[in-house]
Amino acid sequence: MSYFRITLHRSAIGLPKRTRGVLAALGLHRRGQLVFHPVSAQFAGMIMKVKELVKVEEVDRPLTKREVHEQRRPDPGFWVESVGSFERQRQHLEGGKGGEAGAEGEVRL
Repeated sequence: MSYFRITLHRSAIGLPKRTRGVLAALGLHRRGQLVFHPVSAQFAGMIMKVKELVKVEEVDRPLTKREVHEQRRPDPGFWVESVGSFERQRQHLEGGKGGEAGAEGEVRL
């Protein structure tokens, strides 16, 4: 059995009550929220009413909360560089303290 993976992509603020009701019937309340519904004509019609607000994919099974969390986790091969380390690198490349004047009176960065 196939399922719709529906994500609320745009907010429903300022939209008619009828449109907000369709989103509530789908179980979508917050931006970025994800729900799974079986593929059927009823859910397809509801999705068509709010197609500008949602992203829809067809999947073979609904994912658990843990599986969704694991999909959203970034790759482990990244690091966050602090501003302090950037300043140390810049000073190292300059050859000492920052902002020293060169031979022609220029300011080196």
